[in-house]
Amino acid sequence: MNHSRKKAMQEAFSYLTAILVGVVVIIPFLWMLSTSLKNKGALMQIPIEWIPEEPSLDAYRTVFSRFPLFRAICNSFFITVSYTVVTILSSSMAAFAITKLRFPGADGIFKLYLASMMIPTQVTLIPLFVIMNRLGLINTYPSVILPAMFRAFAVFMLVQQMRAIPNDYMEAARIDGAGIFRIYWKVIMPLTKSAIATLTVTTFMESWNDYLWPLLMLSDKNKMTLTLALNSLNGQYGTEYNLLMAGSLISMLPIVVIYACAQKYFKAGLMSGGVKG
Repeated sequence: MNHSRKKAMQEAFSYLTAILVGVVVIIPFLWMLSTSLKNKGALMQIPIEWIPEEPSLDAYRTVFSRFPLFRAICNSFFITVSYTVVTILSSSMAAFAITKLRFPGADGIFKLYLASMMIPTQVTLIPLFVIMNRLGLINTYPSVILPAMFRAFAVFMLVQQMRAIPNDYMEAARIDGAGIFRIYWKVIMPLTKSAIATLTVTTFMESWNDYLWPLLMLSDKNKMTLTLALNSLNGQYGTEYNLLMAGSLISMLPIVVIYACAQKYFKAGLMSGGVKG
């Protein structure tokens, strides 16, 4: 009886802790939603109005009318989807070659991939900028997308997953007459769908929220991403927080949708990529 009571108290404490953490996490989101529905005069009112007395959608209308926000959303969506697709294809091909083709020097190349993960991203900005400039890609979409061809973490994650796939599947496919690319696409890729789903979500989030690299590459306002557009809401002498929160909430919607669609694979992909070696 005492053991059962102790176990019940532990479960109750765990649930209570989870609820408190959930409440703390959701408070900033609720504040963003509340602020986006306020008019300019109610922003700095004390005490804070968590539920606006006169909710208004003027901030959302103003965000779309002040600059071409819809164009910025389309730019971000195109760049992010392209960046994610390039990342998945390039990293999965590299991981497939390292784990299944076993060419000479595969282990050494994989170690170089791992070593490159220790290099801060900021260190590579100037070399990448020089390369894009010499290729004549400054102020173009490819300049933002092409760095996705080398993602060391993505390769590392998929290598862990593909190493757990028995080579018997490849041998069976070869007996049926399948070539290397058919084995890669029809056999290996479906067996790594959990890791690929996880990588898709994390890559999409990273590219969608990226600010520094698009800022360096894109100077044309018609090509600016959503993060650059939201930054323009920060004025030199003041910030209209209701507009900024409205724009931020709009920018969160694609990430929420992507995560909701891939969440059943997300946990399995993280566990398989982090445990198996």
